[in-house]
Amino acid sequence: MTAASETGRFLIIDDHPLFREALHSAVQMAYPDVDTVEARSIAEALDLLAGATSFDLALLDLSMPDVHGFDGLLQLRIRHPRLPVVIVSGHEDAKIISEALSYGAAGFIPKSARKDDLAAAIRSVMDGAIYVPQNYQPQPADADRTDRADMVQRLSKLTPQQLRVLQMLRQGMLNKQIAYELQVGETTVKAHVSEILRKLNVYSRTQAVIEVAKLDNADLFREQAGF
Repeated sequence: MTAASETGRFLIIDDHPLFREALHSAVQMAYPDVDTVEARSIAEALDLLAGATSFDLALLDLSMPDVHGFDGLLQLRIRHPRLPVVIVSGHEDAKIISEALSYGAAGFIPKSARKDDLAAAIRSVMDGAIYVPQNYQPQPADADRTDRADMVQRLSKLTPQQLRVLQMLRQGMLNKQIAYELQVGETTVKAHVSEILRKLNVYSRTQAVIEVAKLDNADLFREQAGF
């Protein structure tokens, strides 16, 4: 899908109705015949993506109520690796843009962009380009970013059920509680945890939680916000 006359299906993920409307308008400017679907949370987006009808593009706000940092982007990339995900965010710091791209974002569009610039950026991504703001200066690679990119690769090996178990481990839930939530036996949960540790190449559930928590980059967002 590269021509404005072609139809497609885009997913807008943003909890602010006014900006969802602005994105919808930009999409219509770029692709008048496209079907635009909206989600107000990552959980709602994942439910929509699990449906029978596929999407051509997701437009994601980083600041969502049910995730921290890059967690929403990571969930989308891991569960739906073939779906192009473009970040549309009020965070415009070069470090944040670099991190988003390292986690597989197909582009990064500032929320301050004008509607016609938004439309042009969307067309650029659909044509196969990685869109970044004109004034963006790539950040030099560092060891931490390389380690995080490696962890993303390892996370991509987890099944959807193992990802759910990992998220519950991050919430501090015990095997018994996870088994109750998933309506499975504790033996099944233990098997999932063992596979999670093996695939992430860590030796304990505590280490798994610590390593994955580094991907949130909450400090990076606090630094830019000034608190």
